[in-house]
Amino acid sequence: MFRYLLLVVMAAALAISTGCSSKKKAEDGVSAGDVEGDPSVSSKDLQFDPMGSDSGNIAGLSTINFEYDKATLTESAQSDLAKNAEWIKSNPNVTVQIEGHCDSRGSVEYNLALGERRAKSVKTYLTNLGVDGKRLTIISYGEEKPVATGDSESIYAKNRRANFVPLPN
Repeated sequence: MFRYLLLVVMAAALAISTGCSSKKKAEDGVSAGDVEGDPSVSSKDLQFDPMGSDSGNIAGLSTINFEYDKATLTESAQSDLAKNAEWIKSNPNVTVQIEGHCDSRGSVEYNLALGERRAKSVKTYLTNLGVDGKRLTIISYGEEKPVATGDSESIYAKNRRANFVPLPN
């Protein structure tokens, strides 16, 4: 039994290594996996911190926080979003990804849905402030990307947020 299992593993490894080592040429003469030789792939450097507003390094763009189990915007969040709207309008060469986040309480499914509702709430508010909706994308990470770890109310509050990540157009 052990020898049979060993043979199966060795055959699989050989098949994988053979498949990975042979590059196929496409019709345009570019090898598969050759990103530098492919004219359809652009290499735009990010001009902003990839952590987005969570980093605190993008002047004029702030993360907003939510109350427990809510997707409605507080007055403080609305004030911060007005400033974010001005930043987005003054940076026309970026698309902004709005990330919805939750604390660790609740099921994975529930938190993904809540994170999506939060991101949609933010997008709707920004479009009502005159931001072009085509320049905004949303994604929910639920509880998967905490900004802080721990099991206290202050930690939970930090993780209930919408983060803004500028992406080049």
